[in-house]
Amino acid sequence: MLDVTTPLQRPSAAIGQSTPLGHGIEIRKLSKVFGRNPEKIVPLLGKGIGKQEIMEVHKHVLGLNDINISMPAGCIQVIMGLSGSGKSTLIRHINRLIDPSVGEVLVEGVDVCKMTPKELREFRRHKTAMVFQQFGLLPHRTVLDNAVYGLQLQGVPRGRQVDTAMHWLGRVGLTGFENHYPHQLSGGMQQRVGLARALVNDAPILLMDEAFSALDPLIRVDMQSILLDLQKEIKKTIVFITHDLDEALRLGDRIAILRDGEVVQQGTGQEIVLSPADDYIMEFVRHVNRGKVIQLAAVMDGEPVPNGADGIELPANTLLETAVSALLASGKNLILVTDGRGTTLGCLTLPKVVSAMVTP
Repeated sequence: MLDVTTPLQRPSAAIGQSTPLGHGIEIRKLSKVFGRNPEKIVPLLGKGIGKQEIMEVHKHVLGLNDINISMPAGCIQVIMGLSGSGKSTLIRHINRLIDPSVGEVLVEGVDVCKMTPKELREFRRHKTAMVFQQFGLLPHRTVLDNAVYGLQLQGVPRGRQVDTAMHWLGRVGLTGFENHYPHQLSGGMQQRVGLARALVNDAPILLMDEAFSALDPLIRVDMQSILLDLQKEIKKTIVFITHDLDEALRLGDRIAILRDGEVVQQGTGQEIVLSPADDYIMEFVRHVNRGKVIQLAAVMDGEPVPNGADGIELPANTLLETAVSALLASGKNLILVTDGRGTTLGCLTLPKVVSAMVTP
């Protein structure tokens, strides 16, 4: 078990190297009730009393109800939902900005909810970093001094602060802006500073609460691309909050969708699009571009490959949209789906692939 009574020490790594968390995050039976006497409301949750009744009859607010999510280490876990669904309340339990009414938040097997103030302080300094929707930059500090702020609090020597910050500012495209102040930057550039500041701390967990929601659409897509490119290198455990399904599907290795403080469905983006749990999820996925989510393996029906078939070979995890483009460019009329090692698993025709891209 992790000893959090002293500052969390990790093996030293070169600037830019990832130091991924071992066991991810486990949220178990987590509930949060806001009000004067939440301990009296918690026993009612198991009796099927809903959010509306708790508010109207008992004058309390149900923030979260029986949340159970396993977040794998080194992956992007998206928490998605509309306003009031509880997603921001949930992410704030991970670094215990909010205490639960009941339940556990386990990081490397340690329950964050049971940490002492000293343990929690060290956990926040060394294990987590947060990127906010409104950037959270200190206006009187330069870009560089904003980026090094976390290391400064940790007492890291100034030379190492600057070297580390300059590396990550460069990685997010801000080389040359280190002496600017936040008011001199666009919104997208300010959010890049916020992301760099989080990366400078080398925390294995990144908590991103609607981090790109305040940005213009094109800048938002650009920031998503930057995050995905960085994640290939850093392999952090990222918890990303959003209300946008397209963003969730693009970023998330796994997605949990909340409604009224409860998890309605969780799984991969492909699982959610192919098998929506109810009408609420169905409405979310109705207008999704399925070609950017569904892989070839999901639409193969086991038909044998014709003898002498002349087709283009594509791995089973190829997205349908990519497969269609590749097939059209090849001039052939058949996709030979492989396991990535050269073994053919099946075949698909262009009409079959295009049909799978259309919402049923």
